[in-house]
Amino acid sequence: MVKTDLKTNRPKIAIIGGGVAGATAAVHLGELGQDVLLIEKGEGLVNGPPICHLHAGGNLYREISEQQCIELLRQSLETVRLYPHTLNKRPTVIAVPNSDPGDPMDILPRLNTLRSAYQLLVNEDARNELLGNPNDYFRTYNRTELEALQQCTQPEHPSTVDEWMIPVVQNINLDAIKYPLIAVQEYGWSVFRLGASAELVLERLPNCDVRTQTTVIDLEYTDAQWQVTLLSDLGVKEQVTVDYVINACGYQTGSIDDMARHYRKRLVEFKAAYVTHWPDCQQLWPEVIFHGQRGTPNGMAQLTPYADGVFQLHGMTEGITLFKDGLVSSDLRSAQPVLPTYLQTKLTQGWSLDAQIERTDRAISHMSQFMPTFNSAGIAGKPLFGAQQIPGDDATLRAADVSFEEDHYARIEIVKGSSALSAVRKIAQQWQLAAADGVQDIELTHPISMKLTAQQVEDKALAMADDRGYPQALAKVLGE
Repeated sequence: MVKTDLKTNRPKIAIIGGGVAGATAAVHLGELGQDVLLIEKGEGLVNGPPICHLHAGGNLYREISEQQCIELLRQSLETVRLYPHTLNKRPTVIAVPNSDPGDPMDILPRLNTLRSAYQLLVNEDARNELLGNPNDYFRTYNRTELEALQQCTQPEHPSTVDEWMIPVVQNINLDAIKYPLIAVQEYGWSVFRLGASAELVLERLPNCDVRTQTTVIDLEYTDAQWQVTLLSDLGVKEQVTVDYVINACGYQTGSIDDMARHYRKRLVEFKAAYVTHWPDCQQLWPEVIFHGQRGTPNGMAQLTPYADGVFQLHGMTEGITLFKDGLVSSDLRSAQPVLPTYLQTKLTQGWSLDAQIERTDRAISHMSQFMPTFNSAGIAGKPLFGAQQIPGDDATLRAADVSFEEDHYARIEIVKGSSALSAVRKIAQQWQLAAADGVQDIELTHPISMKLTAQQVEDKALAMADDRGYPQALAKVLGE
């Protein structure tokens, strides 16, 4: 039986789910010296919905509140300090097409607010200067400036925003967008290097027991402890006793809530991104976002660059990233929203080749309306896909982290991966798992994490990409 260590009097904490939320919770609590049992039904950690950028400030989403943007900025900086080898340091370009009713000038007040918030965070701690100098947080380009850049040659290692902009202005249709064009220091975030970082740290923490290919099939709170029944992929059933349960199951959070008898209303949304290769591309790109109205044929088009001419595409239409009936809600019978059968099949059995090709081709076509040269791109691998939970009933919610119930039960309910560290720090405080007057410094409280080298993380990430059937380009470091 797994239970409180009588020698150390440390409680035992079960974390259910090994995605970004659960893995980060295990890393943080493990580094604090707690006894952690991490339970993940898959073969490895951090293998969920696609991640492409930090969402630092959330400034790519016009529909979310300014307060959420500020919170996401803070959470993102904290997360990068914990996982320092996960960034792809390239800017993000925001364009408003002529087909969109929005005005790029409407974005500027929010960016000014975020620049001020970023400056305050850097003033508090110089180590928060992770997105470049706050004075350079964003800049605008008029058409004349862009046309001048068209004549330039990008250096092998671009270091200025102008140099990053060169392939953009040489390939997009400048007649199809409104001005100004905006470049923001919103960096890329590698899901493979994030997963690699977490796995490497947990391998080095003897107080962390990681059980992969293991499913929780029952939970019961008895005599002030949780009885957790596990089933391995080999069919071996085991019951463990723990003092605390953290539900970090992502889109399946509701199924664990049902077992624990703690109801919570939530939404679940299935999404996919598509992996493409553009052989004609010999330049280093920023991310490029073409704004659009979500769910319409003119939905946002997003180009996320990786190494070796590989690009990840989102198209916020029902035929590309979004799916008909892909946003579902819990009801009074269960805390777990139920996706349509065809989407559940994708989650459990994967995609048919025909479906992969069809949706990837649509994504390429959607991008090509703004970048005609991109029509020579082709499919480079299976989609990055998964279901995203959203607590409550507000589909625009992006900054969310943790909720608590009685019986030492908590849920990490993140919508964006950068919220995970904030959530587990709140859990540690609420449950007094760290001294109230203890050190809060991220680097000092995570010595094992800080010892990882960039090469160790990239090597592990490359192996993970191979194991999961994705191009190694998705794991490689890109940018400065």
